Amino acid sequence: MKGGLYKKILTDRRSGIPRLAVLIDPEKFDPAIIEQANLTKTRYIFIGGSTVNKKEFDKVVLYVKKKSPIPVVLFPGDENQINGKADALLFLSLLSGRNPEYLIEKQIIAAPEIIRKKIESISTAYLLVRGGRPSAAEVISGTDALDPKNKKKILHTVQAAILLGFQAIYLEAGSGAREEVPSALIRFVAGHCSKPLIVGGGIDSPQKARAAVRSGADIVVVGNALEGNHRLLPFIAEIF
Repeated sequence: MKGGLYKKILTDRRSGIPRLAVLIDPEKFDPAIIEQANLTKTRYIFIGGSTVNKKEFDKVVLYVKKKSPIPVVLFPGDENQINGKADALLFLSLLSGRNPEYLIEKQIIAAPEIIRKKIESISTAYLLVRGGRPSAAEVISGTDALDPKNKKKILHTVQAAILLGFQAIYLEAGSGAREEVPSALIRFVAGHCSKPLIVGGGIDSPQKARAAVRSGADIVVVGNALEGNHRLLPFIAEIF
C-alpha cells in the first residue's frame, strides 16, 4: 500500500495544525480551482461525486495528478470511483444511515480493487448531518441525515465508529448545503473524539471555515462553493 498520508494527518492533529481540503466533483470540474489550490495552503485535493461515471472520474484524477503536487485523496461515491494514481482513499461507511449497501456491501465490492491497486486506504466513518436541504448522498443512499440538535446520538455514533476501529470521522452537511455543520456540534464531537475529524458541507466563506477550525475540525473541506467561484479559495485558505 502507498503509505504515509494518514501518518501526516495524525502528525498535524497532534501538532494542532488544521488543514484545508478542496473537494472536486468531476461532473463540475473547473481546472481553475486546481490553479488556485497550487497557489494556496491547500493540503489535500479530494475527488469524488455521487453520480459521476468512471471514465470522467479517471480523467479528472489523472489531470489533477499531472497539474498539481498536492496529494489526491479519493472520496468515492461508489465502487467505480477508484484510481490507482491517487495518493490515498477515504474508505467510507455511511454510519448515519441504515442502508446496508452503503454500510458494507459497496465496500466488499471495492476492497479487492483497492488492495490490487495498492492504494492507501483510510477507513472513515461518514456521518451526514442535516444541512437545510436533502443532499445528493441522502437521496442516492435512501437514508436520512442526522439531526444536528441531537448531539448525543451523533456523539454515540462517533464513539461506536472509534470502537469499531475507524481511522477518521467525517461530519458532512452535504454538497450545496444551506447550513454548515454547527460549530457547537463540531466542538462537542471534537471534545470526545480521539481520531482526526473532517468537516465539510456548506462552508462557503472564510468565516465559516474559521469557525470550523476553532471548533476543533482537523480538516475542513470546501467544494461546492468553489464551483464557478474559484477566486474564493485564496480567502478561505488564508486562515490555514
